[in-house]
Amino acid sequence: MAEFWIGQRQYRTKGDAAEAVREVLYRYTVGSTVDEEEDHLLLVDLLDMHHEADDKIGPGVEAFAIAPPQRGPYPGFEVIRTDGSRIDFSYKTCMKPPSQRHQVLNVMRDEVRPDTNTYFESRKTANSLVSDQSGRSLHSSDTAVSYFRGPSFVEIAEEFAEAVGGWDAIQLTSSTDPGLGKFVDRALAERWRDHHQECAVLGLLSSQENLRRPRR
Repeated sequence: MAEFWIGQRQYRTKGDAAEAVREVLYRYTVGSTVDEEEDHLLLVDLLDMHHEADDKIGPGVEAFAIAPPQRGPYPGFEVIRTDGSRIDFSYKTCMKPPSQRHQVLNVMRDEVRPDTNTYFESRKTANSLVSDQSGRSLHSSDTAVSYFRGPSFVEIAEEFAEAVGGWDAIQLTSSTDPGLGKFVDRALAERWRDHHQECAVLGLLSSQENLRRPRR
């Protein structure tokens, strides 16, 4: 069977990916909040794969909780939004074949990874590993490059996609190729990196600060 991706996480099969999600689901009791950072980030990327992600996310994701069963005996996931509202979502729906938009967003993140890595290294070299939100010192292993001070990554990507003719206009290398994939048109990839560099306002947060910031 073909490999399966959730965000930047690669799984041998779709079944392995589903098992990783179920492990999160059953690690917590019904009604509890998902409070482990890696679990939260997995669910953030999983929710982005939902065909109604924008409606589910709404004003932003504050946290996730384990919802009681609605149909049948099994619990599910619930989004706690930044405005306090809640909405459930099905992880099985998220794992249906990803949309072109979702695939392109994943590749876009990977295409600009050298730039975000360079930003981090420049701050490290300058001895300025401090949170741009709280001002506290950061350890290199507890630091996240964040878009919290400007437009979100998704907003930057959506603006670019609209400018070049939509998500379907961005062709990606075959999913059978090793790795996450790349833009087929390398000139377009450079245009994307230029656009990202022009629009992104990067900053540093601690892992926990980045975890708790509103999604979007």
